Amino acid sequence: MNPKLSRRELLRQGATFIAIGIAAPGWLARLATADAQRAHKGQRAPNDRILVVVQLSGGNDGLNTVIPYTEALYKQLRPTLAIPESEVVPLNERIGLHPAFAKVKPLIEAGQFAIIQGVGYPNPNRSHFRSMEIWQTANPDKVEGTGWLGRYLDTLPESERNPLIGIALGRENPVAMNGQKVSVPCVASLEDFKSLAGEEAEALRAVYAIQEQKTAPVRTATLKALDAAEMIRAKLGQYRSAVEYPRTPFAQALQQIAQLIAANTGTRVFYCSTGGFDTHAQQARTHATLLQNVAEGLSAFWADLQAMGKADKVLVLAFSEFGRRVAENGSAGTDHGAAAPMFAIGKKIQAGLLGEHPSLQNLQDGDLRYHIDFRSVYAAVLEDWLGADSQAVLGGKFNKVSLILSPATLP
Repeated sequence: MNPKLSRRELLRQGATFIAIGIAAPGWLARLATADAQRAHKGQRAPNDRILVVVQLSGGNDGLNTVIPYTEALYKQLRPTLAIPESEVVPLNERIGLHPAFAKVKPLIEAGQFAIIQGVGYPNPNRSHFRSMEIWQTANPDKVEGTGWLGRYLDTLPESERNPLIGIALGRENPVAMNGQKVSVPCVASLEDFKSLAGEEAEALRAVYAIQEQKTAPVRTATLKALDAAEMIRAKLGQYRSAVEYPRTPFAQALQQIAQLIAANTGTRVFYCSTGGFDTHAQQARTHATLLQNVAEGLSAFWADLQAMGKADKVLVLAFSEFGRRVAENGSAGTDHGAAAPMFAIGKKIQAGLLGEHPSLQNLQDGDLRYHIDFRSVYAAVLEDWLGADSQAVLGGKFNKVSLILSPATLP
């Protein structure tokens, strides 16, 4: 037994791993068998498209990300924070990108990056907690216990067989991934999956081999979890990439998602986040660094997916809980606002600028007015990308944004 691990620590790790959601060693084989049976009967396999959701926590300043650089009001309302026109990366004669976000322009030119402008919801809430909850549950009117992605995963028959149907990278499981039936694993890193393999796994197996009969159910579940962990560890070990990712936590999280996609774990939804966007003071340098991290991380991730031949199966969707107020404050920063852009990456999307940039001459309490309900974006993703019933998931009918060029084919 590994002398570095006490019996109590081994038992704790076993319980933790069960909580992660790995339940049986044969789930990957069962999924493959089910697909083979469908093919034998002339039926299509379930939709194998993947959604990666990126959360920009804190309220990204959309006005300094996607910039109406020729408008005089932009410069008047932001005398110190307005990006000089000479530095803006133009997308057309009126709208451009923050120079730190320039890494995404080649993706736009390749027809694989969409900017959905003016996204929000009625009666916007400026509380970080409540607004994020609204975005994650897709319900501005009441507090929900489940999230929009969890409710989607609940509808998938394979969710009963695949404990990795959804995965959140981070230390706290997002409300968006909460379902009534599914239990989505939330892991800080892939080391959580690897920690019960190899020498430590053998030590834990030895501990459970001498447990009393009354612990049999836990022992059985843990031993099965160890088998699954070993399968996953072996698959993760097959990942190789020539893409050099930035050494930022965000980029490293995306690389781990790429590793899982390469491993063919059957995961349908991944979720990760990056924070720091609550720029109330001295925003300029901080925001530039944040945007650069996001642009470089997403670009590396997408290059990796293309290199492994998986990009046509993946859609990335990025959002923030709100934008910032139009006028800068007295601390060279911006306060909580409302409407902001969303971003999408994919090979089957309507790329470039979608919708109109909100008017700076028709503000709502000092905020940009939304003209696209975020649930209209979700509806497009659910129906056209994932092939799901958006009304059942969102609890209402929303006009879909014209985002997906190649709608999903249902089984």
